[in-house]
Amino acid sequence: MSEISTITLSIFALIGIGYAAARTGLLQEKVGSALAEFVFIIPIPVLLFRTLANADFAGAAPWALWTAYFSGVAVTWALSHFLIRRLFGRDARSGVVAGVSASFANTVLIAIPLVQTVVGDQGMVALLVILSVHLPVMMLASLLLYEWALRADGIHTGALDAADILKRFVGGLARNPIVIGILAGGLWRLSGLPLTGVQGRIVDSLAQVAGPLALFAAGMGLARYGIARNVPQSLVITALKLVVMPAVVLGMGLLLELPPVFLVAAVVTAACPTGVNAYLIATRFGTGQAVSSNAMTISTALGAFTTGIWLAIGRMF
Repeated sequence: MSEISTITLSIFALIGIGYAAARTGLLQEKVGSALAEFVFIIPIPVLLFRTLANADFAGAAPWALWTAYFSGVAVTWALSHFLIRRLFGRDARSGVVAGVSASFANTVLIAIPLVQTVVGDQGMVALLVILSVHLPVMMLASLLLYEWALRADGIHTGALDAADILKRFVGGLARNPIVIGILAGGLWRLSGLPLTGVQGRIVDSLAQVAGPLALFAAGMGLARYGIARNVPQSLVITALKLVVMPAVVLGMGLLLELPPVFLVAAVVTAACPTGVNAYLIATRFGTGQAVSSNAMTISTALGAFTTGIWLAIGRMF
């Protein structure tokens, strides 16, 4: 078995073990929820804090990296929205949920441990550059487009309430542990203090468990969501997520001449399956829950194979 197959399958095997533990009843559903909450609030933010505090950003080219990655987001989101509305006759709100489901990668529970394993510290720097704006961009786009969809579907009338959108946007960011971890890491970096001694050991201990626990928690979460109706729509979204999005990111990355490590990190992140945030957004919007949960489950199952392919392609350049 090749090195790439070994890496990717071992990573997705941890997701499978978590899924099996939940499906067989070995661990109760509440354990998975608690584990996911723990990983999201403590180890993952600590890992990002440590990465930013110690990172070497020489040659990071943030604008090129953002342009490459979010070109993939924009193309995939637009295609998904268009196809769901034209092929399946869904309304504008469902189109927004489909767009989110096709373009919102599982950056926290899967991309972070995956990039850390296959690309190392420099790859984590690239991922951190993406994550620094990923959540704000995706949140703001979701809010604005959903408000547009409410008016397109005739649910609401009148102008957009910019103050309300801004309040929800800022409030969501201020409470997000990922944002807090990145900001804390930036402040520590600016302070010039070494991350050694007792505090360094504590940070290292928590950061080291982030990857395995995140993957296991992701598997347990999949057992809760399952596959419901609207499977054909979910298959279209999954194809866009696993094939089109990383292809666009790869093409733009080559065009912008991203450094090889950053190119691989961006492509692998784009190739990651749909994240739980898509389902949470669908639930909040009150539409498209089945489509988003299906996309998350199916893309994760197929991602065990497609992610390895994209990793191999990315390493060719």
